[in-house]
Amino acid sequence: MPTEPEVVVVQGGVPSKVVWQVELIVGVITLGLGIALAFHPSTSLSVVCVFIGALLILGGIFHFIRALDHDEQHRAWVATAGLLEVVIGVVMIRHLDLTKSAIGLLIGVVWIVQGIVALMGGIMGGAKNVRGWAIGFGLVSLIAGIVVVSVPSSSVNALATLLGIWFIVMGLLELVGGFVLRSQLKKAGI
Repeated sequence: MPTEPEVVVVQGGVPSKVVWQVELIVGVITLGLGIALAFHPSTSLSVVCVFIGALLILGGIFHFIRALDHDEQHRAWVATAGLLEVVIGVVMIRHLDLTKSAIGLLIGVVWIVQGIVALMGGIMGGAKNVRGWAIGFGLVSLIAGIVVVSVPSSSVNALATLLGIWFIVMGLLELVGGFVLRSQLKKAGI
């Protein structure tokens, strides 16, 4: 009686023969995104802004459709939310530079708040070895936030380039990991 080939299963019930292929696909996609972001950050950011704007417009249309339902309890609020989503989506698509600057401002403000909170936490207490790290992190975050808020459009392009370089490194590591896993599976006879 012939026996069926043994399939090694990893976490989540996914056959290990598939895992290395998925890792290669993820590596190629990550590498491609990294190259696009690193070498064309402004264009890549514009594409992202258009996608977000389109999603907002579609979400607004969905809310308008919900507002037409007589059983909807908060029709006026749902319609208002739909209107705001459509307007914001159109503005995001129509004024890409404004959208990129808004994203830069948001990142900068978050970093400033994060820096102030870390500084306060480091100055006000805690263990001495942790305080130094918190103060250092707070200063770096605060300075980075001020720089990004000062020139949000240029900062977002620089951040996109850095993110692209990071994606390139991660994509290459994913590709190497996929080939290593494939090699190990072949050695194991799977």
